[in-house]
Amino acid sequence: MERHLAAVLIADVAGYGHLSQIDEEGTRARFQSDLYEVFEPKIAKHHGRLVKTMGDGVLVEFHSVVDALRCAVEIQQEKAKRNAGEPAGHRLDFRIGVNLGDIIVEGDDIHGDGVNIADRIQALAEPGGIAISGTTYDHVKSRLPVGYVSLGEQKVKSIAEPVRVYRVVLDPSAAGKTLGAPKKKFNWRVPAAAALLALVLAGGALWFKPWTLIWPATPVQRFAYPLPDKPSVAVLPFINVSGDTEHDHLAEGLTDDLITELSKVSGLFVIARHSVFAVSTSANKIQDVASELGVHYILEGTLQRADTRLRINVKLIDAVTGLSLWAERYDRQYADLFAVQDDVIGKIISALEVKLSEGERDQLARIPTDNLEAYDYYMRAEQEGFFYADVETYRRTLSYYQKAIDLDPRFANAHAGIARVAVDVWRNDYNFLWSAAVARKIAYDAAGEALKIDPNNARAHTVLALLQLVDGREVEARESANRAVATQPNDPEAVANLALILAQTGSRGQAVTEMDRALRLDPSPEPSFKLLAGIVYYTSRENERAIPLLEAARDSLPRAEPAREYLAAAYVDEGKLTPAAEEKAKLMALFPDANLTYYSYLYDYWQKEDLDYHLAGLKAARVPQWPFDFQGNQADQLSESQLNDLVNNKKWAGKHRNGTQFVQFFDSAGNTAYRSANTNITGAVEIQGNRLCEKYPGYFRDRTVCGYVYRNTTTDERDLDYIQVTPQSLKYFSVAPL
Repeated sequence: MERHLAAVLIADVAGYGHLSQIDEEGTRARFQSDLYEVFEPKIAKHHGRLVKTMGDGVLVEFHSVVDALRCAVEIQQEKAKRNAGEPAGHRLDFRIGVNLGDIIVEGDDIHGDGVNIADRIQALAEPGGIAISGTTYDHVKSRLPVGYVSLGEQKVKSIAEPVRVYRVVLDPSAAGKTLGAPKKKFNWRVPAAAALLALVLAGGALWFKPWTLIWPATPVQRFAYPLPDKPSVAVLPFINVSGDTEHDHLAEGLTDDLITELSKVSGLFVIARHSVFAVSTSANKIQDVASELGVHYILEGTLQRADTRLRINVKLIDAVTGLSLWAERYDRQYADLFAVQDDVIGKIISALEVKLSEGERDQLARIPTDNLEAYDYYMRAEQEGFFYADVETYRRTLSYYQKAIDLDPRFANAHAGIARVAVDVWRNDYNFLWSAAVARKIAYDAAGEALKIDPNNARAHTVLALLQLVDGREVEARESANRAVATQPNDPEAVANLALILAQTGSRGQAVTEMDRALRLDPSPEPSFKLLAGIVYYTSRENERAIPLLEAARDSLPRAEPAREYLAAAYVDEGKLTPAAEEKAKLMALFPDANLTYYSYLYDYWQKEDLDYHLAGLKAARVPQWPFDFQGNQADQLSESQLNDLVNNKKWAGKHRNGTQFVQFFDSAGNTAYRSANTNITGAVEIQGNRLCEKYPGYFRDRTVCGYVYRNTTTDERDLDYIQVTPQSLKYFSVAPL
């Protein structure tokens, strides 16, 4: 047995178990590909020794800690390039930990504390990121063009003493910087002469303001936005210092809940979660965060859970002066979590001298659930970031919400969460999860249940407003949206959806004002929020503001059809015909059935002026009138009597243009039943002149959809006698025996 000092690199795939459940063989093949094509060449280049692979992990030994970190950096940079072209469900994101320490060598294997620490700190790295120990940092901090974020001392499993941990920042702009580094303690043991001098200078303290040496005399000029005329607060993400990433969702959940609860106070201005999480990872001190977000006050803290105990440290800082207004340490049972939240919120409101209305007091006093296990599942769902997500993310999110409801059926926020997912699925027609009819019913039912439990649930009111808008109930939609904002005035989602409803019911100026407010509350929004904002500005004829937001949403959500649709029309309106054509081509690739008739039905609840404006833009971008640019010959079109004969106790059999086979039955009373491999629906059919009109309750937003039938004289599907064109499909069929 031999001991020596070595640099140890351990890499592990984030979420490997979940990826394997989806596609075990494919996930293993991608791991092997990364091992042979990325890890082994980089390890050899930097003189490391691949000790072994451990399932989805890699253990490597280096003689030089600089070589170890340089290898880790190049691996993550190479992986980032490879992942850029992969769909989210196929990417392997590695966490890497690097430690310099004593190891035990037995044959070709190594172990000991030096290896154990590397293993523990890799769990503290972000997916695609690197974490290093303090011993590593001390040797490499000025040797590589990277930055570092101090996580302080972390208590990690199986290691007696806390370990200093740093995350590596690969952004070149952070090179040479260490963020969040502990400040050196001031030595108060001053010589007697210095103490005497301090007494002499004390009389000057009335005019001498030492903080002006750190902060300019006019700090407001440094802010990215004008400070609001009310106390403005950003709650920084609480840091989990438990040494166990299993509790990360608790820290994020506490952050979210404090933001949500403070957002209910009309006398405060509170920055949204996404913007806080986005900016806090890049800013290097409190004043930088405050100036970028345009707020006066910052709340920061840490959370540590050990079994049933919970330790929370919280501090409220005046970012203009840099002074702490209030700080508190809580050492409580985990069951007291809500009591801690209430106390923190109460202390903030008191420190900032905010007056609460009676309704706000009642709202803040309301406990979301008595069941902490249900609350835990709810927080996991909230961290998923599910809008425009993949099907697995949707299912996982819904399962967490449902588990929360199973544990506490009166958990209003969990019901509202299901409603929010359902309305997103319904509006974007994600049939792979639920049919549109089912999604719409779930959204209505879940929102209604949430409001039955808590009549002031802002998210449920927002969902209801979106449903009412599309149902053509404008007055009710406005009322629901306004109530959501009144209940939670600092919630950017509620404010933005109010803006959408205003824009699509003719109040453009007011819509822009509300959207401006939503973006001020969430200045670094997520892509789906940018898409929503872009649609509001586009509808309000503010294309100079709409286009950058739509472009950003498109780049982050390349498969989001609405981003392509609205960009194509907005580019046309700005005279940018080439990029309009490019977006139209991308739209048609994503949605080959896209056509003007479809959009005219889809948006029939809009103001006529706005619908005509949008359709004119899409037409100029060369979006076809009918699916697959079908143009029927007038001489081949069936007449009213011929249509009646075709749907009176008949059976159609054929295929869609996209290849899907179907059969459709008609009786003499105007009823129809449609069947395909994935769809089984019944509805009503009606002849209106030479148009064949169908309605399937719950589908296509309950619209009656009309189209035409032609004799098939084309060269396509020559064995089938007819062509039916509707806004939704192009079908070839023949009449078959019943």
